[in-house]
Amino acid sequence: MGVNDAMNYVLFNNPIASNVWSFLSSNKSKTTAIAQQAISQSTKIATSEPLPPVWKILGSNRHILKLAGISGAVAVMLGAYGAHHRFAHIDEKERDPKIIFEMTNRYHFIHSLALLAAPLARKPVLTTILLSSGMALFCGTCYYISFTNDRRVAKLTPAGGFLLIFGWLSFIL
Repeated sequence: MGVNDAMNYVLFNNPIASNVWSFLSSNKSKTTAIAQQAISQSTKIATSEPLPPVWKILGSNRHILKLAGISGAVAVMLGAYGAHHRFAHIDEKERDPKIIFEMTNRYHFIHSLALLAAPLARKPVLTTILLSSGMALFCGTCYYISFTNDRRVAKLTPAGGFLLIFGWLSFIL
């Protein structure tokens, strides 16, 4: 069963749709014209060409998907590295580096998935720039802190967080 056959079944040939169309056609007023228009539209759907592949629809935004794929792969690699890394917990006042790493890796994955949706935004380049630079600053500094316990770069982390927030907000522009 092809897509067009399935569409015709869902719209017209199943028992519920058949009852709806027979009810509408029994009214013989405006509904007859609507039903005939819908039937003619379904024949147009049946004779139209199939949808092009997703990568052709995305066009120039395909590079964003590649960036999301790379980001996801890096998140997996860093996750594997962090799972086997021996974190040094030096100061009791500071957060545990392993907890920082786990939170960072989770954020990295979530925002890599968000990057996959960036081509669907109205301004995909802006969304991509905000999300990727936010991940670089936020996740990058947090990864660095968790692996080295050097907190000098912690001043950049909030800027990355704001960029991630703005990246999410750019979807509503």
